[in-house]
Amino acid sequence: MSDEPYLDRLIDEGSLRSYFEGELGPAEEFSISHHQEGHSNETLFVTWGDRELVIRRPPPGETADTAHDVLREYRVMDALQGTAVPMPTTLLACEDHDVIGGDFYVMERLPGDVIRGEEPDRFAEPAHRERLGEELVETLAEIHAVDYEAVGLGEFGRPEGFTERQVERWGKQIDWAAETTAERREVPALDRVGEWLEESVPDDYPHTLVHGDYKLDNVSFEPGTPPEIGGVLDWELSTLGDPFTDLGWMLSFWHDAGDPEPAIPELYPTFMAREGYPTRPELVARYEDATGYAFEHDRFYRTLAVYKMAGLGEMFLARYMNGDSDDDLYPKMEEAVPRLAERALAIIEGED
Repeated sequence: MSDEPYLDRLIDEGSLRSYFEGELGPAEEFSISHHQEGHSNETLFVTWGDRELVIRRPPPGETADTAHDVLREYRVMDALQGTAVPMPTTLLACEDHDVIGGDFYVMERLPGDVIRGEEPDRFAEPAHRERLGEELVETLAEIHAVDYEAVGLGEFGRPEGFTERQVERWGKQIDWAAETTAERREVPALDRVGEWLEESVPDDYPHTLVHGDYKLDNVSFEPGTPPEIGGVLDWELSTLGDPFTDLGWMLSFWHDAGDPEPAIPELYPTFMAREGYPTRPELVARYEDATGYAFEHDRFYRTLAVYKMAGLGEMFLARYMNGDSDDDLYPKMEEAVPRLAERALAIIEGED
């Protein structure tokens, strides 16, 4: 499908123009482009006069469910305005499907960089690299320090039993995918990892706001130096739960010198092994200093993070095998998931 027809499915330009005129005032310049990085919800960049905006909406043709509830995402982002967590400025939330065919919200577009496969040239010196890592972990600590009751998010999730449910949920996702992927190959190591996780869930953990997908490419760095995060993005998986699941997830995407080559190079950058970047233990120490929490179950949370990524990979492969995706990354999961499972076992055994 070409870009243009798909954009037409995402946005009715005439209807959106009328909506913006009523909410934001008239503008001579109006343009829309589809941003194709990111997650399940669709992201569109909009120029409205001299303002640069972002629209987030579910994929076309799908009703809003937990996975695509953009108004829930807007709710947490709007609640965090004015807190210590750096955020894009939220502007509008719309439930009227007559405007663009689904729920959507609008926020200001942040200037700067989202870092994916490579570091920006302006950060390529040891002092800036060190500060980048510190910014990343200190911002996570700010998220976990939010008084969620005070900002109106007291009913945003069920933190009691959160971590146990995470293990159970991802085990079910892997079992679902394996009904298809076992035709190609089986991954018995994943069963061993799942059993270890079930037996090793920590008895106690803090209850905080969690982002759900916190890693380097879900924050935006402001222009210039030293590195400073201008906003945390992609809150669609946020809830109330166990903050250490966020920390473990972030650490699983952080590459230390001496680590093996990542199972999925497209999703796991390796430039953090360069001089100046903090190591994973240094990031943990910084987090503990900032929060007052003790990260006592490192192996569990890092294993859970890799297990979750393996679960995503199995679902990607299953969708590809079922003819539900032509994404070039998905068939690579046939080999990548077993490698992720072996990495999880290495963490369990203390070898990673």
